[in-house]
Amino acid sequence: MDNQDNKIQRHWHLLDARNKVLGRLAGEIAILLRGKNKPQFVLYEDRGDWVVVINARQIRVTGKKAEQKKYYRHSGYPGGLKTETFKKVFGRDPSFVLIRAVRGMLPDNKLRKPMLRRLKIFTDQKHPYQSKFTPVK
Repeated sequence: MDNQDNKIQRHWHLLDARNKVLGRLAGEIAILLRGKNKPQFVLYEDRGDWVVVINARQIRVTGKKAEQKKYYRHSGYPGGLKTETFKKVFGRDPSFVLIRAVRGMLPDNKLRKPMLRRLKIFTDQKHPYQSKFTPVK
C-alpha cells in the first residue's frame, strides 16, 4: 500500500438549510461527515469531509413536531428529568436541534466526536470559511 493511499482527502461542503426539513438535512450531513459518499469508505476509519451549514434558523419540521417533539436531559438526581419542546429549544439555539439530529445518525463510538468537530453551523448567511471553498469555473 502506497503512502499516497493513506492520505485522507477532506473536502469542504456548504449546505444551505433554508426551507430544508430537519431529518433529511441531518441525514445528508451525516453521510458527508462519515465519508460514505467516497469510494474509499470503510467503517473503522474516519474519512469524512468538513460540512458548513448556513441559515440554520430557517430549518423546517413537518407535521406537529414544533409543538409535540420533546428534548430530554437528566441532572442525575432523583426527579431531575428536564423536558423542553422543539419550539422552545429552536427559539433559543437553532444549531442545537441540528447537532442533536446529526449526532443521532452517527455511530456511537470514538469516531463520533471528531466527526462532529468537522460540522460548522451558522444561523445566517455569514461564515468565516469562504476561503475553503474552491471557486467553480
